[in-house]
Amino acid sequence: MIEVGALRALRAVAALGTLARAAEELGFTASAVSQQIKRLERQVGVPVLAPAGRGVVLTPAGQAIADSAPEVFQALERCAEAARSVSAGAPRGTLRVVAFSTAIRGLLAPVVPPLAARCPQLRVELTEQDPGEALHSVGAGTADLALVHDADGLLPAPWPPSLARRWLHTDVGDVVVGRTHPLAEAATPLDEAALAGHAWVTSPPGTVCHQWFRRLFAAAGTEPDVRHLVDDFATQLSLVASGRVVALIPRLARPPLGAELLARPLRRPPKREVHAVWRRSAEESPAIRAVLAELDRQPPSASSGLG
Repeated sequence: MIEVGALRALRAVAALGTLARAAEELGFTASAVSQQIKRLERQVGVPVLAPAGRGVVLTPAGQAIADSAPEVFQALERCAEAARSVSAGAPRGTLRVVAFSTAIRGLLAPVVPPLAARCPQLRVELTEQDPGEALHSVGAGTADLALVHDADGLLPAPWPPSLARRWLHTDVGDVVVGRTHPLAEAATPLDEAALAGHAWVTSPPGTVCHQWFRRLFAAAGTEPDVRHLVDDFATQLSLVASGRVVALIPRLARPPLGAELLARPLRRPPKREVHAVWRRSAEESPAIRAVLAELDRQPPSASSGLG
């Protein structure tokens, strides 16, 4: 009979292309993954991998096994979750959650203390991952729950049938200014004309927030005056507090602004929808249900109020 560990190793190699990358994802050494693959070949009686340059490719037999692996893992997970759900339904064990950084700050961090009080036998482990990586982790079984956003088509279409998702929150961007800045007294919501002529600190190119920023000026036909490129939002806010620049900050990424800063809403604010994602085979997981229920109870950090 095929061992689950060997099957998981083959699936990781199929997805990532090398034994080393598969080992890194699974938390093993490359030698251990190689041994699992060899054990699988002995169990099925045929080679499942073939060398290809510096990497490896699946043989037809290996591909056939890898194609069947998701059904096996889903069936095993359904068995485990059925047992947990009938055993008093109390969340316990470890739940591996992956999310982008601002979702951790604004959505997950506030629910950790009350969740620990309600579910003392549940250990929640948070890891920062971008949405694409997070979806892969959930699909590959190296994470149990993901928080992802849909900015710029990051969520796949069509949606993978093996994954379930649920809308959690709409994140919105505001312009943050110093209280002595001219925009602090401007009429709101701010439009493109009001934003023209001011100096900015913004996130670097390649980030979602930089794309949001560029779109603010796409229709205006003017080039914004970008003085600073900074990835860390707290550092952006420290520069805004100087009164010389303003910033576009997602509400989930925004700490309390204090007395020196003010958030001003936009007429056409950038938005992104945040979703929770999990495997359908884990639908009955008491741990996943507990986290989702706690997210429903807690208002997102900095999601309301513009002071």
